[in-house]
Order: sequence, then structure tokens, then C-alpha cells
Amino acid sequence: MIVAATMDLIDITVVNVALPTIRADLGASGTQLEWVVSAYMLAFAATMIVSGSFGDALGRRRMFMAGIAVFGLASLGAGLAQSPGELIGARVVQGAAAAAMIPQLLATFRVIFSGEERGKAFGLYGAILGFASALGLVLGGVLTEADLFGWGWRTVFFVNVPVALVSLVATSRVVPETRDSDAGRPDVGGAALLTVAIVAIAYPLLEGRSLGWPGWLWLVLGAGLGGLVALGVVEDRRRDDRIQPLLRTRLLRILAFPAGLIVQLAFSAGLQGFFLVFAVWIQVGMGFSPLGAGLTALAFSTGSFALAPRAVPLAQRYGRLVLAVGGVLMALGALGVGLGASDVGHGADPWPVVPGLVVAGVGLSLLIIPLVNVVLAAVPHNVAGGAGGMFSTAQQLGGALGVAIVGTVFFSELEHRSFTGAFEHALPVVVALFLAAGALALLLPRTAVGEEAVADI
Repeated sequence: MIVAATMDLIDITVVNVALPTIRADLGASGTQLEWVVSAYMLAFAATMIVSGSFGDALGRRRMFMAGIAVFGLASLGAGLAQSPGELIGARVVQGAAAAAMIPQLLATFRVIFSGEERGKAFGLYGAILGFASALGLVLGGVLTEADLFGWGWRTVFFVNVPVALVSLVATSRVVPETRDSDAGRPDVGGAALLTVAIVAIAYPLLEGRSLGWPGWLWLVLGAGLGGLVALGVVEDRRRDDRIQPLLRTRLLRILAFPAGLIVQLAFSAGLQGFFLVFAVWIQVGMGFSPLGAGLTALAFSTGSFALAPRAVPLAQRYGRLVLAVGGVLMALGALGVGLGASDVGHGADPWPVVPGLVVAGVGLSLLIIPLVNVVLAAVPHNVAGGAGGMFSTAQQLGGALGVAIVGTVFFSELEHRSFTGAFEHALPVVVALFLAAGALALLLPRTAVGEEAVADI
């Protein structure tokens, strides 16, 4: 199950390094590049919570296998895409399929493991989560530059097909079927409204620059926000226990929970927005190869690995201050990258931006690794599972919105500036998002729970 999940986690970052090559091969516009990244995360955000409900009711292994199969087919479709539109469509299906897989893995682990074993299983999953993000950056460069069989960037999607096949066979043979006999019906209507609302919010941000920001786009954005509010009101008033709640609205009354959601959203927005414009700047603007870009970005992961094992213990000892420091370090790291960008040599010498990447990576480990542990210290035990699902949704939605906002600034500036100039003007948005995440972390509980407590929820 972890192998299959790793395929999904790698796919979030592997495509970033391939974006400039995709841009050249398919003639994609800046907005279409944003959609290639955002479509995956939007579909994931829109379907993850209801996918968990379907797994509880219909069988988690069955849902997990369906997710693997669809993910493999969508990856094949993405690799065969002949236009940006076809690629974006395949990415939507990939994201929805990935959202069907992840909740089943976490729920299955809670059922088949207990006590110390469960803590180890979740610890392994967390380690793979960080490793997969780093591997995706390098793997995207290696596969794109290797140009196996003349496939070029398409290899980053084709590689998922054999992994999906092996995972599908292995899951059918060794993973037990589990379900929740007391699970209510999935809230399909609520999921549909959530999907429409998320798309209505993201569409104006992604398409606004190319369309010239007409008035109707703002109406669409307002309707999307209104849809989320309406869904929250309906969920809050519902008294039918036969339907599984989509949004745990009562958790919003606990200050730590909405603060944690916004921290997650702001962090993800800054991170995904940064890596989108970084990949385009360093390859198209500075002439780096895909592999060179991936290896440069690996400095960020190196920084995050440095303190990753100590992040949760530090948060247990010093609490929310650790997260606030992490947000500040991420902001300082992004600022350092901006200051060093003009000194990077064309096609070589990435060292001026490496210190900033390392500092930002260290900040990531302090901010995001213990975030859920800190928030769950204030959340009732019986609803913590639903809280975790909302956190994952906020992460994916934040990433998609960050790509839209930071990408819009970058590509707008690119119309009358150099690549480096556009990159430097986009980075203040990233810095502001990381600072916001750090500041909001001060609203979280003072202490964190340990990894074993999280696993036992």
C-alpha cells in the first residue's frame, strides 16, 4: 500500500521539473502549465473526504484497488497526451484516483495495526511522504533528460503504469478487506457541491490573467466562496446520523482547528507556488537541464531532512513556537533565493540559491511535520479522523491556489521583464504566505501530542 501511495506522492512533485519541457513540446501557455499542476490537486481536494466515506461503506481494499487501476490508466493517458487540454484532463483523473487511495491506506493501517506497531507504520508512512517529495524532484529531471525510447517528459507518467500493475496484484493478494459496519452513507450531494465550489474559486485565479479579469469572473469566485459557506451551514444543521459528515463544521469552533487549516493552506500555497515558478525560471530562464534543476531543488529536501527526526519532539517540548520559527525560516529561505537569483550562472553554478533552499527546507520540517500533532492536541479524540481528512483537503486546495496566485504574478511580470526579474517579483508573495503561516501558528495549542498518540486516533 505504501508503494502505491508513494506513486501518488511522487506525482505531486515529479511533474514540476518536467513543466518547461512540456511547455516546449505541447506549446502550453503559462496558464495551462498552472492547470497541469493545479488540476491534480483540485481533484484530490474535491474528492478525498468522500472517498474515505465510500471506503468505510463499500470496503477499503476495493476502493484502494479501484484507485490504483484508475491512476495507472490516467497516467498512461497523460503520457499519450497530444495537447495541453488532454494532459490537464488526465491530471484531473489522476488526482481523483489518488484521493481514492490515500484515505484507505490510513484507515486500513488503523484497523490492522495496534499500539506500537501502529505508531511504526504511521512513522514509516510519514518518512516516505518526505522522501517521495524529494525523489519526485530528482526523478522528474532524470526521466525527462534520459529521454527513454524518445518519450522525453512522457516517461514521468509512463513509469507509473508498471508500478500500478504490480501494486494492484500485490494488494489483491496480501491486503485484507476492511470496512466500517456502522458507517453512514457517503454525502454525494455535499461532495458535488464541494467540487463545484472549489473549481469556482480556483478557475478565476487561474484564468483571470489570460481573460483580462472580466467582471463575471469575480461573480464566479464569489459564488464558489458562497458555496463553501452554504455547505458548511447545511453540514452544521444536519442531524441525520445515517449520512457521514463531509465537513466537521463543529471543529471550526475550536480556535486551534481553523487556525491549523489556514496554516496548512498558506504553507502549501507558498510551497507549490514557489516550485512552479522556480522550475520555469531555472530551466527556461537560466538554461539548466531538467536534471540540473532537480538536483538544485534537492537542496531544499536536504534541509528538511536535517531536522525532520527532531521536529515532533521539539514541538512536544516547545510547542507552537517551533512552528512559528519554521514559518519564519521558510520566509527567510525564499528571500535568500530571491537575493541570490541574479548571481546564478546561465546553465551552471546554482550555488547562490542553495543556502536559501536549505534554510527553507529546515523551516519546512519545523512547520509542517508537527502541525497535525499540535492541532490534534486540541481536537476531541472521536472526530480526529475527520479532522485529518480536512487537513489533507486544505493541503491540496492550498497548493492549487498557490500555483494560481504565484503563477499569475510570475507570468504577468514575464510579459515585460526577464525571467529573473519575474521570479524576483513573484517571491514576495511566497514570503508573505510563509510569514502568514508562521504568524497563525501562534494561535495553535502550546504543546503537541506524540506520534503514537496520533496513530492511535
